Amino acid sequence: MPLVLRFAARSDVGSVRSKNDDSAYAGRHLAVVADGMGGHVGGDVASASTVLDLAPLDASGYASPATVLPDEIQNANLILNDLVHASPKLAGMGTTCTALLLAGETVHVAHIGDSRAYRFKDDAFEQISIDHTFVQRLVDEGRLDPSEAESHPHKNVLMRVLGDVDASPELDIYALDAAPGERWLLCSDGLTAVVPPRVIEQKLRHRTDLQTVADELVELTLSGGAPDNVTVVVLEVHETSEDEAGARSPAQLSPQALAAATPTPAGPVSASLLREDLESRPHVLVGAADLATQTGKIPIVTRRSTQKRAAALLTGAPSLGEQAEGTRPPVGPVAATAATAGTADSADPAPADAVGGHLGVADGTSAESPSGPGGREETRYGDRPRRRRSVFIPVFTALLALIFAVLLLWGYLWTQTQYFVGAQDGRVAIFNGVSQRLGPIELAHLDTETEISLEQLPAYSRQRVESGLPARDLEHAQQIVEQLENSLAPDPMPSPSDSPTPSTSPGGSPSDSASPSGSATATPPTSTTGGDR
Repeated sequence: MPLVLRFAARSDVGSVRSKNDDSAYAGRHLAVVADGMGGHVGGDVASASTVLDLAPLDASGYASPATVLPDEIQNANLILNDLVHASPKLAGMGTTCTALLLAGETVHVAHIGDSRAYRFKDDAFEQISIDHTFVQRLVDEGRLDPSEAESHPHKNVLMRVLGDVDASPELDIYALDAAPGERWLLCSDGLTAVVPPRVIEQKLRHRTDLQTVADELVELTLSGGAPDNVTVVVLEVHETSEDEAGARSPAQLSPQALAAATPTPAGPVSASLLREDLESRPHVLVGAADLATQTGKIPIVTRRSTQKRAAALLTGAPSLGEQAEGTRPPVGPVAATAATAGTADSADPAPADAVGGHLGVADGTSAESPSGPGGREETRYGDRPRRRRSVFIPVFTALLALIFAVLLLWGYLWTQTQYFVGAQDGRVAIFNGVSQRLGPIELAHLDTETEISLEQLPAYSRQRVESGLPARDLEHAQQIVEQLENSLAPDPMPSPSDSPTPSTSPGGSPSDSASPSGSATATPPTSTTGGDR
């Protein structure tokens, strides 16, 4: 007998956050949990866009089920990049994504980020996904003990996400055999940050009602403080009949929904079309994605994404070029609409208005601006960011150059208020400026040259002058010169070898002495007498 999923889900903003950045979808063949990057503008846009883009995969009979889920996640990532290009205020947004597709007797899982997938099968509970976090990398490399991971200060630093970070994100892909009765739980990290895995296992093991499991886990998170948004999807593989497995209620699309799906120059898929399509199959939608469909602000921006989503919604196939086997082909106006959608110009963007992190793409209405009295013209929002950026970059560069020039001028003027005492042609001199160079530019010029020779200075003073003695002002520099002048060594005195050696008379008296002029003069002998006269 074919297998389908029973499901239940719940999402809560938590006790601290002001808005819910989580989104989740659960149906008979598909379940997705996406956690918008906290602290970034547009986290709710990123998660809602990803979940709503994957929702049409909730079908059976895929020709290549192993590649359907990862391929569509890559497409969802491209749509996020389109959203950022259309609205630069969303730059930096991103989301995790953990998705499960039941195809036949195989469960296909695609994962990126730190949302988690747990499986309870054959009385064994295990975590299937691996967190793409900095801390998990440390654990994998053996640099951190797993018991320390939950308390690590950087445990929430993500290494891989969808969004404005990577054009081709690396996904973890799993294909596991499915069996009736096995249970799965997909959740955002708001749950695992508060509720330990052993408690999750107890709930999956002992509670029979899936919604009770989801509710109790969310309530435990809230009672534990709930510092982040929390989202839980609980699944159980179930055997069913062929008719029930392939059953899909005919979508009673209203004229308004069909008109919104028609590829006009603006032409985004409307919220009414999306709501009516979702109502055609059993599912549950929670978090930011549910808010988007209820408010009519669907994060769809480009013609390319519009075509793909319109085809998926109107035909029940995941994309224009890849229809699932066994799905109901479109009939009547739906077929005409889908065929027309496939011929639209993929380069034309659709309007977007995502500001301040809130979902903001209008519900199937074209954005127009006045073009004169009585006339209106379409505004191509996809071109506006490019024009804004093309003007912003040169203006920003010119502003930086101006600031740099002002700083250089100010710095040079400041140097001209400084003085120092240095050497000039072997003499002591006073300079105006500083004793440094800026490349080929001299930052000082000669102010006063003195008559003090460097050779007259003591060795220590000479070295200081040659290195430059800074002064507060010109008067201080003059005082330094005066001190140097006072420290000059005295003129050298004649040494004894420079005067003739006086001769001594036989009586022991010098016969000659040196005159001040250095010439020898005769000294009259001194007579001595005895004791009596």
